[in-house]
Amino acid sequence: MADYRNPFPTVDILIRIDDQLVWIERKNEPRGWALPGGFVDAGESVEEAAIREAKEETGLDVHLQELLYVYSRPDRDPRQHNLSVVFTATAEGSPVAGDDAARARLFPLELPPVPLVFDHLEILHDYIEFRKSGRRPDPATYLERHR
Repeated sequence: MADYRNPFPTVDILIRIDDQLVWIERKNEPRGWALPGGFVDAGESVEEAAIREAKEETGLDVHLQELLYVYSRPDRDPRQHNLSVVFTATAEGSPVAGDDAARARLFPLELPPVPLVFDHLEILHDYIEFRKSGRRPDPATYLERHR
């Protein structure tokens, strides 16, 4: 539908294995490292999409834990206006790249790969704060941060 103007729903997953996070290197534009994730399919819940995308891109069976936040800034993705429902999850094993991931690797929480794409550095910072304090991003603070 060429004149569809609403944001496209996506999911991203912060997958923790021990004290590391899973990151994927994207095969497609924009190139760089990203959290595993992707578009929600028609007829699919965001939870189902997160589990499916994690499996497709990393080969991992994840256990969703928390909803971190919904990131919806119109410029967060250079391709179009996408909003992302971001989950935290755990898994066991080693990630293996699949689907549109060129590589999938574990990195220490505080030492992500570079360059990161989209707003994934912001998401990582919010996740680190959440782990330390138990506080999720505050909508008023999020708005203020992006004015």
